[in-house]
Amino acid sequence: MAPLKSVAELCESLRSASGAPRLIWYGPGSERVELSGRVLENWVAKTSNMLVEELDAVAGTVVAVGMPPHWKSLVWALASWQVGAVTVLRDETVRNEGTAPGDGAPVDVRLTMDAAPEAPVGRGGGREDELLVLVAPGALDMRWPGTLPSGAVDYAATVRAFGDVYLEDPADSSAELIRAGGKSFTFNDLLDGADQPAEGIWLVPASLPLLTVLPAAVRIWAAGGTVVLVHPEVEVTDRLMEGERVTARLAV
Repeated sequence: MAPLKSVAELCESLRSASGAPRLIWYGPGSERVELSGRVLENWVAKTSNMLVEELDAVAGTVVAVGMPPHWKSLVWALASWQVGAVTVLRDETVRNEGTAPGDGAPVDVRLTMDAAPEAPVGRGGGREDELLVLVAPGALDMRWPGTLPSGAVDYAATVRAFGDVYLEDPADSSAELIRAGGKSFTFNDLLDGADQPAEGIWLVPASLPLLTVLPAAVRIWAAGGTVVLVHPEVEVTDRLMEGERVTARLAV
């Protein structure tokens, strides 16, 4: 397999994987979600189209991912990168008049799964500029289960209306994808260490920071592997490991 050079090539490789599982999620309440490469890429395409058409995202848009590792946060990261947006991760996100950490860049879109989300904080202290998107965690949730704050966008109720194919021009392959801890990361940075074996079926604990999970997922997918992402409340049993045919485990 030729090395992947961009997010666009990664998404194409997922789409070409057809029915092979690429992301499996174990959540509370016996929730199990299995996404083939094609289905995962379809979610990414719909979310990318929503970002562009509904949220007016362009290259350089700042998306603050205020969510833990979850199959939907991985979808949002890929979609943000595909449209050229920069993701600021939860542990590195601060609420300071709507700015992202490090360089004072404004937050354009803020994602959350919090049951009691804060109202958006706009640039310069206003509240009209930052878009708050509520992401219902349940796979079968058709809408946000609580009350939507004024001006907030309900991801579950909105995303299915968008196209299954992302047709915009590919983002710059050297663009910044992640901003965290005063550092920025490109696609090549996320693949750093890809010379280490990443193929196979990997168990990835969702207790790990998103800044650890995202590069690991990119490397695993780039090698044609599968991510089995497990919520901290789910016990990792021998039955789970054997049932998913796990071949490697990302260290906590």
